Amino acid sequence: MEPVRIALLGCGTVGSGVVKLLRRNHELLSRKLGAPLELAAIADRSLKPDRELGITARLITRDAQALVERPDIDIVVELFGGYEPARSLILRAFKAGKDVVTANKALLAGHGEQIFRAATRAGLAIGFEASVGGGVPVIRMLREALAGDRHRSVHGIVNGTCNSILTTMSERGDEFSDALAEAQRRGLAEADPALDIEGHDSAHKLCLLVMLAFGVMLKPAQVHTEGIAHLTQADIVYARELGYAIKLLAIAKDDNGIIEARVHPTMIPTSNLLASVRDAYNAINVHSEALGSTIYFGEGAGQMPTATAVMADILDIARRRLAGPAARGFPLGYPLASLRPARIKPMDDVICEYYLRFAARDKPGVLGAIASVLGRNGISLVSVIQQGRGVATTVPVIMRTHETRERNLRRALRQIRQRRIVEATPAFIRIEDRL
Repeated sequence: MEPVRIALLGCGTVGSGVVKLLRRNHELLSRKLGAPLELAAIADRSLKPDRELGITARLITRDAQALVERPDIDIVVELFGGYEPARSLILRAFKAGKDVVTANKALLAGHGEQIFRAATRAGLAIGFEASVGGGVPVIRMLREALAGDRHRSVHGIVNGTCNSILTTMSERGDEFSDALAEAQRRGLAEADPALDIEGHDSAHKLCLLVMLAFGVMLKPAQVHTEGIAHLTQADIVYARELGYAIKLLAIAKDDNGIIEARVHPTMIPTSNLLASVRDAYNAINVHSEALGSTIYFGEGAGQMPTATAVMADILDIARRRLAGPAARGFPLGYPLASLRPARIKPMDDVICEYYLRFAARDKPGVLGAIASVLGRNGISLVSVIQQGRGVATTVPVIMRTHETRERNLRRALRQIRQRRIVEATPAFIRIEDRL
């Protein structure tokens, strides 16, 4: 059979991994597909010939636009990242009759509706398995293996940088700044880690998970997003004392058509499998009505895990391409005409249990005053830990609440701060007991 010809846009870390897999597994991939997979060209402004990777000068071009329009190209693999020129090139590829594979979660989270609709109008496929969870095939699981069930919630550790930082804080006793520096030294965190540690990378991935799990369109601006920079070693220790681990979770729940979508540090029971996910690994827990909870675990970043996910999409789309246009299917598992904008539950209405940490003034009646304010706002307590003296004349007071609305909690914390019975803004972390 004629080869399926691939154009690669970008040959950085992931792109070079894709080249390695195409070269290393050429015979195996041809046998699985029934036709050769051929790397036709690579668009990259700084790429030079590489004998070890088998990249010759003939393969390299600086003109990405011309490449995606070449008549001999079947599949365009976009690994530039960012919004532009990635968005324009993908849309141009569809107009030229090319299927597309991308790992670009930020682009799909922000402009996914436009891109998915363009693919559908053109009768073409878009693969994006590598955009969430690296080598963890959660997108394919939601779109295909779990398609017959109704999903109620998704809880995911989807950012390896943050998980590695929290692992270091938990296992070595480091404060956040030291744990971040260690992650940067190991190459697990960027020199500018803001996208990761502020939670935005996780929010982008959550948008895609929500589209697949609940069949609604969600934008990053609709996701309540908090990072991990404010966490302290004290929080890690007190969480452990209460039987919890702290993870940055991407959380989505379907409450009768109203969607909770939030990213923030979360306490989860140490008995839960997600609590044992270490270092840069990812894991996603999907709770479905018929099946119950299932967990998908693996390396969430890095060259070869992500390249493996890209290659899975390439092979899948190549098979569909050989089968004919009618086999292209739905990129999100739903006809796009059936997708509706997400109706988002405001954070004020979210109901959680909470961990609270106060630097209370060391004088009689303070603990009772805090509990009284919480009680007047409809917040009841599960447990209280009062330690010995902390800094100067303050006492660390740790409380765990029963379920309450976030609106009530924030109002109570403002009132406690206004009464000047604590020295600093109270800290709180949401608890997810039933994953």
